[in-house]
Amino acid sequence: MQAVDKLGWVACYASDRLKDDKEVILKAVKNDGQILYYASQKLRADKEVVLEAVKNKAIILKYASKELRNDKDVAIQSLMQNKKSLSYISDELKKDEDILKILNPEEWKYYELK
Repeated sequence: MQAVDKLGWVACYASDRLKDDKEVILKAVKNDGQILYYASQKLRADKEVVLEAVKNKAIILKYASKELRNDKDVAIQSLMQNKKSLSYISDELKKDEDILKILNPEEWKYYELK
């Protein structure tokens, strides 16, 4: 656990049991959001874990569960960190007014919105 606290990426070498341990993965994604890629499917569907991961590396949203890619809180957090993560949120959320407010109107054309 000390290694995960200091270097989140070491979790990618963890056993399947540890990759399914919320405490371990949560600490790891706080250090390196990319670790979500190695997390169990259960933890990729855990909102707390995914929110921490996208705070650190927004485009890792790609590996979150379908349900969380359609979650407004997760989408907003991800877009605030990196607008390129827009390509991983659901089409339904791309039309949401709060999501559109994060983007400048000039960017709507670039992202094929509205």
